Amino acid sequence: MRVLIVKLSSLGDVVHAMPVVHDIREAHPGALIDWVVEPGFAALVRRVDGVHAAIECALRRWRKRWWSADVRTEWRAFRAALTMQRYDAVIDLQGLTKSTLIARIANGTSYGLANRTDGASHEWPARWLVDHAIRVEPHIHALDRSRVVAARALGYSPHGAPQFGLHSRLASLPQRTVVFVHGTSRDDKLWPEAYWIRIGRRAIDAGWRIALPHAGDAELARARRLADALGPACEVWPAMDLDALTDKLGATHGVIGVDSGLSHIAVALDLPHVQLYNFPTSWRTVERVAASASEGR
Repeated sequence: MRVLIVKLSSLGDVVHAMPVVHDIREAHPGALIDWVVEPGFAALVRRVDGVHAAIECALRRWRKRWWSADVRTEWRAFRAALTMQRYDAVIDLQGLTKSTLIARIANGTSYGLANRTDGASHEWPARWLVDHAIRVEPHIHALDRSRVVAARALGYSPHGAPQFGLHSRLASLPQRTVVFVHGTSRDDKLWPEAYWIRIGRRAIDAGWRIALPHAGDAELARARRLADALGPACEVWPAMDLDALTDKLGATHGVIGVDSGLSHIAVALDLPHVQLYNFPTSWRTVERVAASASEGR
């Protein structure tokens, strides 16, 4: 069996789709699974146990210069890669018009979401652009949504806790280190700096070192302020790509983080983790330890 997953972005959503790969291979041993994803997340997808190939689709960049010759050339190459293989199933896990159009181009029977679920994006044309639209319970965890859609498309029942298939390639750091994931894509998800400093001092008093990753100028400035307040036991990590950051994160001993893609990577790496939410919607993306895709709803 050969399966194509379409899940382009964003980082947290891509992480939440990872357990689908384990589920498919458990139900269909030997299945070859390809994945269409934005280039910024392709290295992460390639690390997932069971992914045969990550097909990069730079839609975000292409839309800014769709008329240019280089974009047209890249699009033709992408389309050729997408149609090179015959797939037994093409499963769109995103539920957007752009993702279902990609699923429609691929060479195989397509499946996707028939309805919107609480707290998740969905565009009504999506259900009409796939060969088979699958209705799921509207009040459903993000992990379960992907697992249920794939299971119904391929005729199996998912069970057990989600298996992300993501691992660090580095040995654990010699000193107990906790990572503060303080940055996120939305300001309303941030935690006050005074709170980070307060919990940081308690962690340091308990013998922990603190690591501060960052992405972009604003996060770097915040990380430096926190490090100045917390002293030599707190380290601002250098800028690094997502692949290297995943390894470095996985070598630490725990994470405290706001609702962000990096926090979800920490969960996928099976690190001890405290997630911080400012909204009562944490049920949709908070770590799932034991509940299965078919239980507890």
